[in-house]
Amino acid sequence: MGRYDLALIGFGGVNRALAELISQSGDRLAEELGFALRVVAITDLRAGSLVDTDGIDLAPLLAAEPGELSFAGLAGGSADPRNEWVIREVPADIVVEATFTNPTDGEPALSHVRWALESGKHVCTTNKGPVALAGRALKQLAAERGVSFEFEGSVLSGTPILRTAERMFGGLEITGVQGIMNGTSNYILGRLEEGIEPSAAIAEAQELGYAEADPTADIEGHDVQLKVMILANEVLGADLRREDVFCEGISAITPDEVRDAVSKGLRWKLVGSATRHEDGSVDARVAPLALPAQHPLAGISGPVNAVAFHTDLLGTVTVCGPGAGRIETAYALLSDLIAIHQRHADVDTAPTRLVLKETHRV
Repeated sequence: MGRYDLALIGFGGVNRALAELISQSGDRLAEELGFALRVVAITDLRAGSLVDTDGIDLAPLLAAEPGELSFAGLAGGSADPRNEWVIREVPADIVVEATFTNPTDGEPALSHVRWALESGKHVCTTNKGPVALAGRALKQLAAERGVSFEFEGSVLSGTPILRTAERMFGGLEITGVQGIMNGTSNYILGRLEEGIEPSAAIAEAQELGYAEADPTADIEGHDVQLKVMILANEVLGADLRREDVFCEGISAITPDEVRDAVSKGLRWKLVGSATRHEDGSVDARVAPLALPAQHPLAGISGPVNAVAFHTDLLGTVTVCGPGAGRIETAYALLSDLIAIHQRHADVDTAPTRLVLKETHRV
C-alpha cells in the first residue's frame, strides 16, 4: 500500500481536525482509499514548527489544548514556525495549507502555496485568498511542475461544489451561479426575522463559532466576494479581480426591513452571483436581496450554504450543504487528497511527479 507524507501549514481548527481524522481513522481510511496518510511536519504561528520525517505522533499534540500547544520543547520542534524552510526543504509529498484568509493580497498563504508548487509538491488548501487572487497563475505553476493544486474547501467548506460542477455537469452549459455562501450572515439574517437585534445576533453567531471575533468579512460580504470570484473563474471561465465584483454586505439592513419583508412573503439573503453573457463577459456581485418564497435559495436557513447553477438543459440545479465547521472543512481537504491520489498514483516517476511511497502496516 502507498503512503503520502503531509506537511500541515497552520494548526488551527481545520488542520487539527484533519490530524484527528488521520490519528483516529487512519487505518480505516487506508483500507477504503488504498493509500495511507502520515504527517511529517506541522507549522503554526503560535506553536512554532515540528518536523519528524519518520512521522509525527499526533496523539499527544491533539490531547493538548490548542492555545497551550508549543513545539519548542519537543524533538524536532522549534518556537519559530519556519514556514518557508518547512515547505521547501522537508520531504513531504503534499503541503496542506490552512492558515487565515487575507482578502487584500492573499498573504502569507499565497507565498506558502507558491513555495510548495515551486518545490514540486502538491498543495491542497481551504484558503480563499490564494485561489481568488492568484488562482490562474498558481494553476499554471502547478501544471509546469507536474503537480496538483486543489482547493475544494475554499467555497462551501466540505460541500463539494467545485467538483460537482466539474464532474457531474458534463454536457451542460452553465450560464450563471447564484448562492448563499456565508453561514454567518445567513444565521444573523434568520435571527433578525425572529426579532433579535443585530448586535445580539452577531454575539450569538460568535458564541456558536459561526463568526470570528472580528466578523467584518462576513457582515460586509468580503468572504462571499472571494468565493464568487472562485466560482466565476473556475465554473464560468472568467478571470475576475476583486475590483470586478461589486460588494455590499448586510450591515445596513435594519430589523424593520427584515420583518417587513417577512410580512410580504420575502426573505433577506446575502447573495453572491455571477452571470456569463453571450459575448463571454462575466458580471459578478455580492448584495443582499429580498427573495420570494419560490426562489431556490429562499428556504436556506442558519449556517447552511447553497449554490444554484443555471444551466441550458436542466434549468436551475441547486446544491446545498454545510458551509462551515472544522470537521466539514477537514473533509474537503481529505477530498483534495483523494483527488491528488486519483490524478497522480499511476503517473510516471519523473522528479516533478509524486512517487507513491511503500509502507507496511503492522
